[in-house]
Amino acid sequence: MNALAQSGLLSPDTLPLLLLTAGLLLSMAEALAPGANFIVVGIALIGAGLGGLVLASLGVAGALLTLFMALLTLVFGAAAFYGYHEFDLYGGKGQQQTSDSDSLKGKTGTVTERVTTTGGEVKLSGGGFNPHYSARSIEGTIDEGEEVMVVDPGGGNVVTVESMGYVEDDIDRELAADRARKAAASEAEREETDPETELDRE
Repeated sequence: MNALAQSGLLSPDTLPLLLLTAGLLLSMAEALAPGANFIVVGIALIGAGLGGLVLASLGVAGALLTLFMALLTLVFGAAAFYGYHEFDLYGGKGQQQTSDSDSLKGKTGTVTERVTTTGGEVKLSGGGFNPHYSARSIEGTIDEGEEVMVVDPGGGNVVTVESMGYVEDDIDRELAADRARKAAASEAEREETDPETELDRE
């Protein structure tokens, strides 16, 4: 740490460049994990870094520069947070926002790159700024253009999906079995009431 400080890499004069670099990296990371996980902090750091470069060019240095950049980080962070929530830049205002990977379970989408048990890609409805997710199937392959449903969010990095045709088949089978049970129960009730009416007739 002392070597870095002596070399000037951690001096207040290089702090604006470090903040600017970190902000750009976080903003790029947003493309990998959509949902405003990194963009607010990224914008705050970019704003503070740019502000620090301007202040450094005006002759502000040392602890005063560090203090100004801390204030700029708070101001730009608050503005980015307000803008994200108020102006609905990612879409879906008034809807529940994706707060964690579990909220992806049950979402539907379309296969954009053939999905196998080892990989593929899907585009989820309401999937945030970047609705494209790496995906895999439980078994077999799902061709491009097919409708799918997320059955396991897998931490949000690689979701496990199932073809809607297969999901609907399972649901249809359950509904058919339920209808058969109800029909059998009503038939049994009719048979129980029929002997009573026959006895009444005799």
